Amino acid sequence: MGMFSRFADIVNANINSMLDKAEDPEKMIKLIIQEMEETLVEVRSTAAKHIAEKKTLLRQIRQLEKSVASWQEKAEVAIEKDRDDLAKAALVEKHKSQDERDALSEELAQLEDFLAAVQEDGQRLQEKLSEAKRKQEAFVLRQESATVRLKVREKAHIYNIDEAITKFERYQQKIDEVEAQVEAFDMTSNQDLASQISALETDERIDKELESMKKQAVNA
Repeated sequence: MGMFSRFADIVNANINSMLDKAEDPEKMIKLIIQEMEETLVEVRSTAAKHIAEKKTLLRQIRQLEKSVASWQEKAEVAIEKDRDDLAKAALVEKHKSQDERDALSEELAQLEDFLAAVQEDGQRLQEKLSEAKRKQEAFVLRQESATVRLKVREKAHIYNIDEAITKFERYQQKIDEVEAQVEAFDMTSNQDLASQISALETDERIDKELESMKKQAVNA
């Protein structure tokens, strides 16, 4: 005894409604698929059995039709020979074959109706099975997505993104300070060099002026 008690229950089942009511939808969808697959196997086995039975009925009907025709010919021959007794007996056998053929034809018609219904329900069940498998694939994708999101959240919890950004900003500030010190040092060094060169230029002017004054004193 499975989750469904009858084949019609499966065919008419509303999968979405069943999953909404289930405590464990993933487990429920697996059971639905398993039950449907098992039922399809039974349906196909039953169909194959009745198809074989249909072939047997068709063969028997053809044989009885030949028998009817044969008894008809025998009755006609007996009438030609003025053997009404034999003709009557042949007609009796003919009617027996006809009655048996008609009974088998009616049985065949019922069997064909049954096979048509099985085929229709089998197709509907196959559609239900495809729907259930699509639901199962959707559950798998949702589970994978949830797992990935959970891992991201866990990593974010372990290594806080905001904290990382704050640390980066502190490191950036330290780098800015060091670069500022380098620039200040370069600026100071350049100024010292300029002062030294300026001093040399001043000394040179003074020396020239002194030399000039000495020459003037001598000429005077």
